[in-house]
Amino acid sequence: MTGQHDLVVIGGGIHGAGVAQAAAAAGYTALVLEQSGIASATSCRSSKLIHGGLRYLESGQFNLVRESLRERDILLRIAPQLVRLVPFHIPVYRHTARRPWQIRAGLSLYALLGNLRRHAWFAALPRAQWGELDGLATENLQAVFRYQDAQTDDAALTLAVMRSAQSLGAQLVLPGEFLAAQRTASGYAVRYRTPRGEAESHCTALVNAAGPWINTVLARITPQVPPPAIELVQGAHIVLDGALQRGVYYTEAEDGRAVFVMPWRGMTLVGTTETHFRGDPARVRPLPAEVEYLLRTFHRYFPERDASLRDQFAGLRVLPLAQGTAFHRPRETLYRTDTPEQPHLVNIYGGKLTGYRATARKALTLLRAALPVRPARADTATLRLKD
Repeated sequence: MTGQHDLVVIGGGIHGAGVAQAAAAAGYTALVLEQSGIASATSCRSSKLIHGGLRYLESGQFNLVRESLRERDILLRIAPQLVRLVPFHIPVYRHTARRPWQIRAGLSLYALLGNLRRHAWFAALPRAQWGELDGLATENLQAVFRYQDAQTDDAALTLAVMRSAQSLGAQLVLPGEFLAAQRTASGYAVRYRTPRGEAESHCTALVNAAGPWINTVLARITPQVPPPAIELVQGAHIVLDGALQRGVYYTEAEDGRAVFVMPWRGMTLVGTTETHFRGDPARVRPLPAEVEYLLRTFHRYFPERDASLRDQFAGLRVLPLAQGTAFHRPRETLYRTDTPEQPHLVNIYGGKLTGYRATARKALTLLRAALPVRPARADTATLRLKD
């Protein structure tokens, strides 16, 4: 079986779904190949947050924060049933590395980058309200700041984006195992396997959005494109008994990293970690040391709350290879193409859940010179997502 498409996308996570939706909205014919399931890997194992990345301000990633805040506001408009604002709390103790004035300055800049919209405002909670914060420890507590960001069901959001892409004409092959791609005069010949046997699609452009499997996919594309130096970083989460009532808590772990404690499906979700990973991405699991680390952080801030472990999971981030801890690495998405001029292949390295639309837009911009001119069908910035 042989088909013809403007674009073939490898991977059914949030970035693959986002590229398929953007391509179909722009009028292109798109085919998505997903081997196991929509949002079956990293896109269902995130911290479930749609946020600007307050902590990225410390490393000067202002453009990333500005873009993420813009994308957060778009998602609040187009997917109100999937993305909702929740209160975030930052407790500052005597032992906290960042002083209250630093938190206030960071939140002021965060609000400014968010165009000072009403939901970008923040406040310092009066001491009289500290006892209402889900049992948050108050000994040596010096200040509590409250601001707003958003929470989502990452898997449900990815499914909604994929359904939107399909409603615009994108095709999904699931299961569809990518086998190989060969450069042709007009694009790529892509071979893949389905339960009914092997099939082929001739496409003008190819997008590799395979997440932690990205270099495995890239190695099957001819001619070879040298991969960038990357590493996989594991992020673990734990789910505990008991629901938080007052929102999300932005806490500081023993090593200075940020750890979120947040309500999730009537329970409490705590995460995440950053551990170098080697091996098969399909076998990623929380390490005992990561679970203990998250439990210690939870107990440090909520000593009286139940901490019965209900579940645990881990996902993988793709980060540029560099010295130092993963926590301080840039989170900008990397795009590796087959040629600097008029590329027909884009490989997407990294990316944030919040910025999936922006990532898709940039990938299509890189491919636009190669793709045919088509009448647009929709604008993903205004197209409502359905749960």
